[in-house]
Amino acid sequence: MIVWVNGAFGSGKTTLVEELHQRWPEALVYDPEMVGFVLRKIVEVPTGDFQDLRLWRRQVADLAVGLVEEYRCPLLVPMTLVDPCYVEEIFGPLKGADIEVHHFFLKVSREELAKRIDGRTFFPDDPERERQVRSWAKGRIEACMAAVDTLPGDTLFLDGELSPSQLADQVLNRVRTGA
Repeated sequence: MIVWVNGAFGSGKTTLVEELHQRWPEALVYDPEMVGFVLRKIVEVPTGDFQDLRLWRRQVADLAVGLVEEYRCPLLVPMTLVDPCYVEEIFGPLKGADIEVHHFFLKVSREELAKRIDGRTFFPDDPERERQVRSWAKGRIEACMAAVDTLPGDTLFLDGELSPSQLADQVLNRVRTGA
C-alpha cells in the first residue's frame, strides 16, 4: 500500500508524513525528491525541475514498486505532483503492479502557503539561494491550486490548515477502514 501525500509547497506534506510515521512506524518513508537530487548530480535538468525528466518519473514509480514488493511495508510518500500526465506516468505503474494507492491532497489557501514558505529556512548560509528557492516555491502555488481540478477522481482532499494530528487521524481512518 502507498499513501501519497500531495499538495503545494508549504502545504504540510512532510509534516503530515512525519506524524503518520510516528503512529505507523512499520511504514517506510519514501521521498521522491531524493531521486531528483541524485539525477540532478548526474544529468542536466534543462527546465530546473527534475519532475520534467521522464527518467525521474519512471524511477519514482519503479522504486516505489520495488520498495513495496521487497519490504512488504506500507509506503508514505510526501511529494507535490500536479501535472496530470506526470501523475498518470507514476500512478499508472503503481496501480499496474496491483499496489493500493491512497492519494491525499492538502488544500491550503494561497495566503497561508506564501506565509509558510516565507517562514521556512532553506539555506541559511546562502541568502541568494534562499531567495531563489522561496521564489521558485511561491511561483508554483498557482499551478498547484489549479491542479485540484485535474487530479485523479479517487483523490481525497484534506483541509491542510488543520493540525498534523487531526490530518493524520483522517488519513489513518481512511486507509485503515476505507471510510
